Amino acid sequence: MLDLPTFLTFYTAVLALQLAPGPDMVLLLSRGVGQGRRTALLTATGMTLLAALVQLPLLALGVTSLLQASPLAFDLLRWSGAAYLVWLGAKLLIGSFGSHELKRKTPQPISDIAALRQGMINNLTNPKAMVFMLAFLPQFVDPTGSWSVTAQLLFLGAVQKLSGFVVLGGVALGTGTIGDWLSRRPGLIAWQERFAGLIMVGLGLRLALGGDASAMRR
Repeated sequence: MLDLPTFLTFYTAVLALQLAPGPDMVLLLSRGVGQGRRTALLTATGMTLLAALVQLPLLALGVTSLLQASPLAFDLLRWSGAAYLVWLGAKLLIGSFGSHELKRKTPQPISDIAALRQGMINNLTNPKAMVFMLAFLPQFVDPTGSWSVTAQLLFLGAVQKLSGFVVLGGVALGTGTIGDWLSRRPGLIAWQERFAGLIMVGLGLRLALGGDASAMRR
């Protein structure tokens, strides 16, 4: 499985993106302000834990099948994933110089089940979420490791989703305070995006120049 330095590299990149305010965080701020912390927390649960029940099996089985069918195709997936990470990081860096005003709308009250369902659908219907997982997680898979590719992907995906739940859950519980604090500090949001962008670009270049994730272990 992953050694500690590789895992820390993986988790630093995950956390950097999760802490950068995005559509999910803005939706949670809106939920919390308009409907309370409980609804916001249930929405966060749907976005992360419930969505993971669908996304992780599809991702793990799909990548495992790709590796079994063609090791070359798996390598191409890694290379394209590294390129995607560089592009995503560059996009974050460029976007960090734009407007960072948090616009929060107050939605109509919804039930607990609807909050869970809407959070899950919001994440599952966002193609960027699945594309990021497909590009990012295989970079840290070792096909020759003691754990199977499927097990490694499920572990990495579970770490990503659990971390997302902790981050978004924290946002949900502190919605009013966090929203007002961020709205008064647009410069902080910009620097969060720049930090996340640099992490993504650096990781993508390191993976591309190193050939594969196994180079990070040497």
